[in-house]
Amino acid sequence: MILEECLFGFWGWTMTSYASSTARAEMSELRRLRTLLPPELQSWVSVEGTTAVNPPLITCEEIGRDEVEVQIDMVKWEQLALDQRNLLFWHEVARIQSDTIPKDGWEMAALAIGLGGAVGELWVQDGLLLLLALGLCGVSGWRLYQKNNGDRVVKELVEADEKAISLATRFGYTLPNAYKSLGSALKALIEQSPKKKLRSRYEARLDALKKSAAKAKSKLKTPASEAY
Repeated sequence: MILEECLFGFWGWTMTSYASSTARAEMSELRRLRTLLPPELQSWVSVEGTTAVNPPLITCEEIGRDEVEVQIDMVKWEQLALDQRNLLFWHEVARIQSDTIPKDGWEMAALAIGLGGAVGELWVQDGLLLLLALGLCGVSGWRLYQKNNGDRVVKELVEADEKAISLATRFGYTLPNAYKSLGSALKALIEQSPKKKLRSRYEARLDALKKSAAKAKSKLKTPASEAY
């Protein structure tokens, strides 16, 4: 009985110690990432570990009128190399700077209202209100299509990658190492992504990055794309 109590106490102490060590490591990483924010963003962009179920590796979310939070799945994040993390973080920073992060829009609510109104007006047979409801459906539907258009999304992601490379050089990376780090990060994400749609976006970004690295190499006469 005494032995069991000792073993149980040791197990509990070990687990508590491990949890405390993990929490300290995560807090240290979050503090480090905050130092990678450009000075002009530090007052209104925060970096936190996410508590969501099955979250993306890293994403951004507006949490106030003038505040954005970068949310990170720390378990997956720790599996990447430091340079890979840095470039993926700067990719999100670039999206914030370009104002291309997802926003909670009015489109879904407007579409639901429009559809409900259209069905209702079919019963009461008010032609003007029916046209207004259908118009609301059309506008909101078009906005949703634009927001979720695959080509547009990939274009914005590729542009953010280019800006992430620029941010990396601003923080001391050489251009070849910036390309190499982001390229290896995208390769890792491709290997880890079970969803075809997400994987294809990573592949499109990597392909665009290779082309950009080749152009940079031809301009600067440096082996920026040898890693590929």
